[in-house]
Amino acid sequence: MRKVLLEKKMKIFVAIVLLTTATAYADGTLTGNQRIASDILSYDLQYRVYLPEGYESHIGLAVLYVVDGQSYIKQGRVPRVLNRLIDSGKIEPVVVVFVDARNPDKLSSNRRNAQFFCNRDYFEFYRDELIPEIENQYPVARNREKRSVLGLSFGGLNSACFGLFGFDTFSGIGMQSPAYHPVPKLLAAYEDMPLLPLRIFLSTGKPNDNTRATRKLRDVLKSKGYPMEYIEVRKGHNWSNWKPLIDDVLSFFYEVKAETC
Repeated sequence: MRKVLLEKKMKIFVAIVLLTTATAYADGTLTGNQRIASDILSYDLQYRVYLPEGYESHIGLAVLYVVDGQSYIKQGRVPRVLNRLIDSGKIEPVVVVFVDARNPDKLSSNRRNAQFFCNRDYFEFYRDELIPEIENQYPVARNREKRSVLGLSFGGLNSACFGLFGFDTFSGIGMQSPAYHPVPKLLAAYEDMPLLPLRIFLSTGKPNDNTRATRKLRDVLKSKGYPMEYIEVRKGHNWSNWKPLIDDVLSFFYEVKAETC
């Protein structure tokens, strides 16, 4: 009995902490950093969650997992884009989990290279630890059809890897300027695999943005018949390329379709 009461008190305490550290936007809310201890990875990670206005009244919300989440918040300004698109009715309300690639105890230590190079343990952390945690805390859907993942550069490589061995967990794969040269067999893996149940957003810039390699990936995906949006912009490997495409990524996955008479 004492243990149950203690657990209830801890949940109340955590809810209060998250409420007091959240960032309020025009409509939605971005929580403060939440910490999760991963048995699979043997270290702690942190993440923040964007919650659309009135999320408490919804059930089965779509959820987007964003790697390098700290950069997508700071440089990409994704929460503001979400508010604008949801408020205008262009996309459905969606929960977004911004996963920090850094060591929460030493932010100068970035683990992205170890995590993003087709690391199966990192995927299993999502599947077996992070996703259940999010589903227990928030009214998000518990099926793959409502889950997507997004990343840029090596984070785009991570999305491609999640597509290969996590297609039963994620249905949407977002890749901005994917740098897949650390895993040279990735292209062949997509060629050899049968068509997977994935919808893919893929973008690149030019010059100096892995353009040639990304076009090869585009051609392979197109030849296999994947539902895909592909965009090229005249910008390099930086946020002047990626930030303006946030609207396109979110609209591709979550656009509200106009009703036909």
